[in-house]
Amino acid sequence: MIIKDIISKLENLAPVEYSEKYDNIGLIIGSSFKKVNNILITLDVTEKVVYESINKKCNLIISFHPIIFKPINSITYKSTKEKIIILSIKNNISIYVIHTNLDMVWNGSTSYISNLLKIKREKVLIPKKGTMKKLSTYVPVNYANKVRNSLFKAGAGNISNYSNCSYNFDGFGSYIGNKNSNPFLGKKEVINFEKETCINVIFPYYKLKKIKKALFKSHPYEEVAYEIYSISNTNPYIGLGFVGHLKKEISEYEFLLFLKKKMNLFYIQHTNFLNRNVKKISIITGSGQIGIDYAIKEKSDVFITSDLKYHDFFKSENKILIVNIDHYKSEKLNKKLLKTFINNSFPTIFVYESKINTNPIKYFY
Repeated sequence: MIIKDIISKLENLAPVEYSEKYDNIGLIIGSSFKKVNNILITLDVTEKVVYESINKKCNLIISFHPIIFKPINSITYKSTKEKIIILSIKNNISIYVIHTNLDMVWNGSTSYISNLLKIKREKVLIPKKGTMKKLSTYVPVNYANKVRNSLFKAGAGNISNYSNCSYNFDGFGSYIGNKNSNPFLGKKEVINFEKETCINVIFPYYKLKKIKKALFKSHPYEEVAYEIYSISNTNPYIGLGFVGHLKKEISEYEFLLFLKKKMNLFYIQHTNFLNRNVKKISIITGSGQIGIDYAIKEKSDVFITSDLKYHDFFKSENKILIVNIDHYKSEKLNKKLLKTFINNSFPTIFVYESKINTNPIKYFY
């Protein structure tokens, strides 16, 4: 088993194309062709985490937060970050980052916190735009099933809870092949009219190369006629945060007690109680002030996130209970998520969940 195999599986879970533009994800340090010994999963890469990796004979660290976020002009020993990079390279440790792309997928960051808080998720809070494309192609009627099925197999035609979705209609295509052509149907240098099926499917934009490869391989024509469109449709399961419901309504006070206990929080900051029960909840783990207006639009009773500033709380306008929790604890469940995912995917590889608390914030009681 090489590191590339682990990466391929992780990127099936959370495609790199779903990450935010400002993010720095993927293999940050090391080679993807090295054999995997053991794996250490962490929220942040610190010196202590690298030493933990060395002690546990892990040559691959999977981190949620990037160790390199902005360009580095030199790598010496003058900063902690540079020391971490040098220490990792000297000990043949590769570092892979899976960050905002994990936040964007339905089986990613939100899945564990929703289970912990017993919230039934319905949809993402902020759907990611520009994730869908549409393919239209024209196929001889007798070959439509072959081409259509190849596109489905490549990942086209999935819409929420439905698969193998397509729209088809029959018509006539016309063409004249020159003397150098080799038409599959009809004759060269004369006009041909052939009965064809127009197949229309949608697919995630990052699968474009795979979809085109399947189309060209299965299509019988020498020159394949097709169009690819960028569409504004959003996928209800791709995006930031989620909206969901508790099984039963509870008071705001009871909910905050429940939240504090379940997530082992030192503190909770919140806006004024609205003296109504809590049922519908919106959540963005990590920094999520961008979600306040979306949560209000969804008519959520509570919006939970981290890193809110003083003025962010005024955005409540007595329409929603805004709850600000610890950033580290809102995301630490990602370690369990990734450990479980890799264990299930690669049972022979030993995976450690880092025991180092990398939270840089300390609390004075």
